[in-house]
Amino acid sequence: MKLKIALMQLLPAGGLEAQYKKAAEACRKAKGMGADIALFPEMWSCGYRIPENLEELRALATPAEGEWVAAFGRLARDLEMAVGATFLEQFDPLPRNSLALFDRRGVRQLLYAKVHTCAFEDEARLTPGDRFETVSLDTAQGPVQTGAMICYDREFPESARLLMLQGAELILVPNACPMEINRLSQLRGRAFENMLALATVNYPAGQPDCNGHSSLFDGVVYLPGQPGSRDTLVLEAGAEEGIYLAELDLDRLRDYRAREVHGNAYRRPGLYGPLLDQTVRPPFLRQDRRE
Repeated sequence: MKLKIALMQLLPAGGLEAQYKKAAEACRKAKGMGADIALFPEMWSCGYRIPENLEELRALATPAEGEWVAAFGRLARDLEMAVGATFLEQFDPLPRNSLALFDRRGVRQLLYAKVHTCAFEDEARLTPGDRFETVSLDTAQGPVQTGAMICYDREFPESARLLMLQGAELILVPNACPMEINRLSQLRGRAFENMLALATVNYPAGQPDCNGHSSLFDGVVYLPGQPGSRDTLVLEAGAEEGIYLAELDLDRLRDYRAREVHGNAYRRPGLYGPLLDQTVRPPFLRQDRRE
């Protein structure tokens, strides 16, 4: 079972209407390439723009139940292809950084809001999400247990770990920052330690503070009969704008998860109580930390 994921490494086109038009054209191309899932970079609705003025910020947001998001559901249904649409979500008291994931029938299976918002930068003006969730995503290749984390979420091992514990086989990771050796190494590590795949989509070069390098890590480190470990990187895009099609061998991943030692097989949660301690001690004290 080969799942084809279209990494939509695209530059913003302008306002909501232009953003949707460009997305729809790209999705049609991705479907023609054989894609089962199309995923957009972080906050595609506004090209990852967070105005300082709060009224301007609120005006830029779009509702999760509104027409712009619903249009992606109809597009997914018409193309029979799952679509992950990212947007600045209208929310009270301040907008959220969100992903709406539609299955190939056009049914919204997941609405995820970024949990680890960057409180030390512009995202301090956003409302953080409050949960991680894994869903069974209907694709042309069958159901796939799928979760999401957005950009900075990936820098916390707990994000991927919680999704793995909920059964995630694939984590979708919309992104808007420079993807360099250390951030790519984070993704490799999350895939390795949780025995799952991570598909990350970034904006290309030309978008401020972004450089492309969208990627897919499949998490399969060891193969029967193959000495040593293998490179889990299936695809790494360059810096240029484009649709990058990454193929995930789900049969191989599922076989690996059923027999290997990582993930949840040998954990000892009874010893992990201090992870729930919310006390922050030097040198990690920060005045802008959110509770």
